[in-house]
Amino acid sequence: MIVVTAPTGQIGGRLLHILLDEALHHGEELRVIVRDPARLPDAVRGRVEVVKGSHGDAEVVDRAFAGADAVFWLVPPAPPQAPSLNAAYSGFTRAAAKAFTVHGVGHVVGVSALGRGTPFAGRAGHVTASLAMDDLIAATGVAYRALASPTFMDNLLRQVATIRDDGVFTGTFTADRKAPTAATRDIAAAAAGLLLDRSWTGTGEVPVLGPEDLSANDIARIMSDVLGRPVRYERQSLDDARAALTGHGVGDAVAQGYVDMMRSKDAGLDDGVRRTPGTANPTTFRTWCEEVLKPAVQA
Repeated sequence: MIVVTAPTGQIGGRLLHILLDEALHHGEELRVIVRDPARLPDAVRGRVEVVKGSHGDAEVVDRAFAGADAVFWLVPPAPPQAPSLNAAYSGFTRAAAKAFTVHGVGHVVGVSALGRGTPFAGRAGHVTASLAMDDLIAATGVAYRALASPTFMDNLLRQVATIRDDGVFTGTFTADRKAPTAATRDIAAAAAGLLLDRSWTGTGEVPVLGPEDLSANDIARIMSDVLGRPVRYERQSLDDARAALTGHGVGDAVAQGYVDMMRSKDAGLDDGVRRTPGTANPTTFRTWCEEVLKPAVQA
């Protein structure tokens, strides 16, 4: 039995489809935790066991993890008014960590972040909180793999309107600083591989680096090529980024965590892992633009 959290999100939804395709071949049963089962596609809902509720709720995870062999763990985005990032990550995970032990769950795969072992890991906002969550899970004794991910390519979908209407996307990175990016579908594929082949033991990280390092200028050039129109990058100051977040109702703890994360990424937070054949996932940014961004812009 594999339990999938966040099954209607970008990563969890893709993961669930991969697992459904492979479930019969591997003899796996699937269970999902979801707040609103109606958000699951009909074809999915009929093939999985559904536990309704939040995976941050002790009673929900107690029911969901009973008889489970493996769990895919992904915390939801930090609530805008979270009192602290520790509450949003480790606090949300604490009930599940207890349930892993109570129910003897053998393997857990979680979505986390790059940065462990770098000089910036202790002051990187959301990343620092995510790494602390990994430590909490690992301390239970469960076999655990953290998918250590960089910035998602798919985050650009939040800027579809300005890319389409103004030919502009914004960020806080230095324009020519190269860094890894990853497609969420590659993160889902990495999770599926670990959940289906549970021969691994102990705890550790599995970096998901994408196939190439790109700068914001590189990203603008590729988007321009694929979309057939000029797209340029505008760098936003960290102060302006914080003001934009707080202006949209995001509380100080979450907004400051974002600023600290982006400052650390621009300083080299994501540069601590060498790309190898095992960490270089297949989806290039150009392919992602052709298959994901372009259809979204043209919709």
